[in-house]
Amino acid sequence: MGPLRTITVDEVPSDCSEPVDAKALEQARAIVEGIRAKGEAALIETATKFGDLKQGEAYTYSRAELKEAFDALPKEHQGVLTRVADRIKKFAKAQRASISDTTTDIPGGQAGQTVSPVETAGCYAPGGRYPLPSSVLMTACTARMAGVKNVWVASPHPDKVTMAAAHVADADGLLKVGGAQAVATLSQGIGPVPKCDIIVGPGNQWVTAAKSLVSQSGTAIDMLAGPSEVLVIADDTADPATVAADLLAQAEHDVEARPILVTTSKGLIDAVNAEVAKQLADLPSPNRETAAAAVAKGFCVLASSIEDAIAVSDKIAPEHLEIMTKDAMEIGMKCAHYGGLFVGRYAAEVLGDYGCGPNHVLPTAGTARYTGGLSVHTFLRIRTWMRVDSQVDNQAVVQDSIALARLEGLEGHARAAEKRVL
Repeated sequence: MGPLRTITVDEVPSDCSEPVDAKALEQARAIVEGIRAKGEAALIETATKFGDLKQGEAYTYSRAELKEAFDALPKEHQGVLTRVADRIKKFAKAQRASISDTTTDIPGGQAGQTVSPVETAGCYAPGGRYPLPSSVLMTACTARMAGVKNVWVASPHPDKVTMAAAHVADADGLLKVGGAQAVATLSQGIGPVPKCDIIVGPGNQWVTAAKSLVSQSGTAIDMLAGPSEVLVIADDTADPATVAADLLAQAEHDVEARPILVTTSKGLIDAVNAEVAKQLADLPSPNRETAAAAVAKGFCVLASSIEDAIAVSDKIAPEHLEIMTKDAMEIGMKCAHYGGLFVGRYAAEVLGDYGCGPNHVLPTAGTARYTGGLSVHTFLRIRTWMRVDSQVDNQAVVQDSIALARLEGLEGHARAAEKRVL
């Protein structure tokens, strides 16, 4: 048996995890409610308790401080951040152009839609073992390209690169606090941190739990993200070393991450497992230990056909779906449920992580069956309007409204419509 166990098609779970942990939810609730009740004092107390802040330390960085961090970076690192941001912005701009204000005729007048951004967004980026300045760029750049007026980043123990990424993304400030306390602060608005209309970005189980709580009280969220997932559909043309590298790239994220291979080739399973073992042994610590734990929870599926492989993938609805087969684009377009699709050997998921263009904040735990990843659309409101200029030409609508209101037993509605009868 290799590092990745092999299971049958019938043993494939329909999703890989529950995004909100019950214990984390209970702990997050206490933090969120405490900050709602006591504001800044509770924020500082909680952030200090969990090591986000030292005693007496300010809890935000200003625009000027973020720029100082950027200016202090080597030119090569500045260039990396700037180039990645530019590619993210280019794709986000194209997305924004795909939807626009629209007007159409209705009986006696016109109706339409307007597309406008929310006013204030909070963008969370993980800190911890592996700080993710890429998540700062993915979230804050996208919010700006949507037209959001106020954009704040939150990240615990931000290093200079994370701070510099916030500058490149044109953030208004950075809350240097993490966990549920950061989500509660963004939701409520404390001190210089404004009350956010929406909070986006990946985080640990306490971030996810807090997002689920604030979403019930007037703050929108992007999604409830669970552990990372990658599923590779491959046939006998796939390169085992490349498949293994891509599986391990996700495995090193988290001990709960799920690397999955679905293939029509028994030989590929054996070859990939050999490569996983080889490459895993060569990873540095602690990446190696994290990835090994995740690999133990991953699996391979031997499918009887590519069609069966697609069915397995659609059942799981993975966060990341890689296609390494003959006619990869054709196979990819047949897949119905995934967060992000990566077509062909050269479209590595990690290239999506680091800014080819599409966003890397993607749905997990099977939620790709009904939602997509973070995009400019996450920050936009589609609002409709109607105007009646000709009461005469609108009479058919008036009469239908009266009739339908009475069919529903809503007499007040009918009488309001009757006020428009000629």
